[in-house]
Amino acid sequence: MDSLTEPSNASLLQAANAGSSEAWDNLVERYHRLVWWSLASHRFDRATAEDVYQTVWCRLVENLGSIRNPDYLASWLTTTTRNEAIRVSKKRSRETPTEFEDRFAAPDSPETDAVDNDERRRVGKAFLALDEPCRELLTLLTAEPPLSYSEVAHAIGKPIGSLGPTRARCLTKLEAILEETS
Repeated sequence: MDSLTEPSNASLLQAANAGSSEAWDNLVERYHRLVWWSLASHRFDRATAEDVYQTVWCRLVENLGSIRNPDYLASWLTTTTRNEAIRVSKKRSRETPTEFEDRFAAPDSPETDAVDNDERRRVGKAFLALDEPCRELLTLLTAEPPLSYSEVAHAIGKPIGSLGPTRARCLTKLEAILEETS
């Protein structure tokens, strides 16, 4: 198709927002390779990649009327794809094994169990030795299901920007307590 006759991103977004399936199809056709290419570096299995791909397009549907600069739609899609892929990767890394996986996992030796139990007790004691603000912050940051940084910030009444540095200081304190008790 000649670039002079191709509709602009702005007109496609506006038409898609008004319900035009033709405009939507044109947007997907124009950018589907970009979204797949953006996913390639994350090395998901096919099903996960397809889920992320669909979620990116759902995010676009949710934001059709709020894209500030339609000329940068490619950047918006790339950023949204990266953010969604990171979110899925983090979620997958926090998932616990299923009962099926637990049933077939190699059993630990009694020695390993004893060491693990001792280590848990040691970390638990060190955690209790932290000051209350550190215990509260670390508890909220490791909650299941996970809380967002804004939820944690709201719960403890601190700005979001202070959570990372405060978390680092608390973990340094915890590490120091653990070293003292070694």
